[in-house]
Amino acid sequence: MANRGLLIIGVVGAGTMGSGIAQLALEHGHEVVIHDIDETAIERGRERIREGLVKRALKLGLDADSTDDWVDGRLARLRQAETIAGLGGEIDVAIEAAIEDLELKQDVFRALDASAARDAILATNTSALSVAAIASATSRPQRVVGLHFFNPAPVMPLVEVVAAPRTAQRVVVRAAALVQGWGKTAVLSTDSAGFIVNRVNRAFTLEALAMLERGEAGVASIDEAVRAAGYPMGPFELMDLIGVDVNLAVARALWEGFGRAERFRPSPIQERLVDEGRLGRKSDAGFYSYDAGRRGEPYEGLGEGPLEANAIVDRLELAIVAEAYRALHDEVASEPDIDLALRLGAGHPRGPFERVRALGGASTVRDRLAALERFGPRFEAPAGMVEATTVARKITG
Repeated sequence: MANRGLLIIGVVGAGTMGSGIAQLALEHGHEVVIHDIDETAIERGRERIREGLVKRALKLGLDADSTDDWVDGRLARLRQAETIAGLGGEIDVAIEAAIEDLELKQDVFRALDASAARDAILATNTSALSVAAIASATSRPQRVVGLHFFNPAPVMPLVEVVAAPRTAQRVVVRAAALVQGWGKTAVLSTDSAGFIVNRVNRAFTLEALAMLERGEAGVASIDEAVRAAGYPMGPFELMDLIGVDVNLAVARALWEGFGRAERFRPSPIQERLVDEGRLGRKSDAGFYSYDAGRRGEPYEGLGEGPLEANAIVDRLELAIVAEAYRALHDEVASEPDIDLALRLGAGHPRGPFERVRALGGASTVRDRLAALERFGPRFEAPAGMVEATTVARKITG
């Protein structure tokens, strides 16, 4: 990697995530080269980057003149590459932030492989696709790593650093050091479907949707219960914010990634809303209606139910705990990193293993899961929890 001061960062994709990552790199003094096949997307991306830098300058307490100088100075380090080959020829680190389509991402990495320096780091911001499958399009899979930023990238503190089986350890270390230098908290994940957050937290939306399907609780009552429990927003508010279609696409990818396991089956309610064009805030209608960005009433076709707030939260949290144990058993990440990822990446007031300790330990939680097994496979006691509970009971007598 070139030794010329700060690394030159390439960003492929000028959408919301790409422009956010570019802004973050510019904030920290890097030169940034951005590419998108859509010239309109580049212009929109530049405007998003400028607006984001202005907001950052205001948070730094700069006055108007200083803000202009600070923003213009950083924007001066941003340039556009007409082709991926042109971008690859300039950069030390490439971060791909294209749409979640494996063939498209492989095409991007094939072009980067042909043009980037041999010691360049090639990173993908994929949230659900296999890093190894993306890396298979290159002649240097050891240089390919996942850097999964969360939206909005300049604000959210977490980055999942995803090591595929052939990713070199030194690349993982350097990639983690880069994002930590940008003020982010890096957690290490293996290259498993959904990584940490999108896998472990999937029950946050899927189980809420299941309650809705069964007529146990309504959209507003579920969201209110979850917010009252200390979460920044409820599952339906969250889906509307990120896009019902986007959430559904990730749910489908996880379902396929786990061999269509029943606990990851996408909800027909989501399918219906997407078919109707109710995609959330961006379409002014999702699980709620929106008027000029202000939330209105829940969707009329989704009713209420008798489930109490504590039962709603208990079921969501226990389903998440069960998946956390499965991820731990599969060696996706360490217990501390799973807890940290759920707090920083999903806004949980405490991580799943911290929650287990607060509830009295794995044995107690396993018994509570057993009482909920009638609601489906999300509540089946995971193998890791069974083993841990069995050992504890043997030790205690």
